[in-house]
Amino acid sequence: MGAGDARPEAAQTAGAPARTAERLMAWRFATAAYPKAERRGAWREALRRLRLPLASPPEQEPFRGEVSCLVSPLGMDFAVMSASPLEISGRNPDQPAAVWLVVLLKGEAAFFDGETTTQLEVGDIVYGPTGHDAALRLTTPFRLLFISAPRVALDHRLIAPQSLRLGRLPGGRGLGHVFSGLLRATAETLDQLSSDELRPVELALTEFLVANLAADGSPAARGGAEAARAAHLHRVCQTIETLLAEPDLTLDQVADADGVSPRSLQKLFAAAGLNFSAYLRNRRLERCRLDLSSPMFASLSISEICFRWGFNGSAHFSRAFKERYGVSPRDYRRAHSLAGPGAGSG
Repeated sequence: MGAGDARPEAAQTAGAPARTAERLMAWRFATAAYPKAERRGAWREALRRLRLPLASPPEQEPFRGEVSCLVSPLGMDFAVMSASPLEISGRNPDQPAAVWLVVLLKGEAAFFDGETTTQLEVGDIVYGPTGHDAALRLTTPFRLLFISAPRVALDHRLIAPQSLRLGRLPGGRGLGHVFSGLLRATAETLDQLSSDELRPVELALTEFLVANLAADGSPAARGGAEAARAAHLHRVCQTIETLLAEPDLTLDQVADADGVSPRSLQKLFAAAGLNFSAYLRNRRLERCRLDLSSPMFASLSISEICFRWGFNGSAHFSRAFKERYGVSPRDYRRAHSLAGPGAGSG
């Protein structure tokens, strides 16, 4: 008996007309919908649906747990969870390649990253890649926001994706405070968000996470020459983001904007195993991919979208898009369109 069973609180709830039209996948779960003897097993199934490993059945009586989950158009899981004290730990072999993060909304908790245990404050964020052992011990009744983002949505923005590790972002200071505020506001309004409204949240979440990892979890935080190169490359990549729409953007222009020689900039990319031209093309392709799946840009033709992000010709764009994503832009839009067939074809 699982989270998708046809009980009032446990049933999938994407049936409201507005949500169906937007093709948002949503589901809710509550232990109150189950007989007392079945609640722990049902809770385990609900966490399994989120691909979260439950260390052991919660001991507290009476046990209660609730989950409200939304699966975004880009495949991110957003789940608000509240329950009696429990521990989420271990490794789930069914987890796809993703980056997860949790923000503590209420209660007391401790996070074990394989080496040290850290007490969390309300608003703190913990994160990590799937496939790594970690433990989140929730020692009082709690409420949290859990997000799982596919690696394909993040790796192209990370300077050193393979170096991503478990970490904590304090929610009480600096950029972590701003990021935590965004996540807490998302948790408060999750049930009210439409697909159009969730799209900028997805993009902002990606950018915030990348910026925080550059500050706290990437090679840039480790000191020495590697840190200097990583921090420099991150700044350059942020500059490129602001210039993607310029069709004639060159390495020389970016180097000039950064105040270094083109040769130095070339070496900076090479040291990270990157190529400037390939990086620029892939960032443009990713921006186009997001626009093609967004209802906000359904009125634009495919040609207009590719020109919008600096491509000089639609034929070249279509070849590059299919080479990277394995499908043509037209077929990708058709498969991901939220505005109905044929909208914005070009």
